[in-house]
Amino acid sequence: MQVREGMSETSLTVGPGHTLREAARLMHERGIGSAIVLDAELPGPGLLTERDLLAAIGSGLDPDEELVEAHLTSELVFAAPDWSLEEAAAAMVHGGFRHLIVVEGGELVGVLSMRDIVRCWTGDGAACEVPSTAGAGAAAVSGAAVSGA
Repeated sequence: MQVREGMSETSLTVGPGHTLREAARLMHERGIGSAIVLDAELPGPGLLTERDLLAAIGSGLDPDEELVEAHLTSELVFAAPDWSLEEAAAAMVHGGFRHLIVVEGGELVGVLSMRDIVRCWTGDGAACEVPSTAGAGAAAVSGAAVSGA
């Protein structure tokens, strides 16, 4: 299976002047874990991820004051639509990230997330049968008490 079959063609774009709260709200509304950041002053797109938001807020920064431009990742790894999902997964694991920007002919055509790959592999592309109880653990976990640190 290729990246083009698993990627999301529609993605969220935000500007560098959006606040972290604005970006987080838009990401939440769309149920996605990243936003492409377009800035005319950068040579290419940037990416703001859930991890970037957690790092900022977890370190005590104010999401209503902090701007996307100060927290985006600008040194990205790009994928081609004809890469295999295995190539994409290997790039993500090797680089320690969960999103790839997909580019074809110099144009941004989508985003591939680790979640997209897992979705593909547990559907048509699964190498083994997915147990019928695979989603049952989520209900048990959501009802469990969490001990604080």
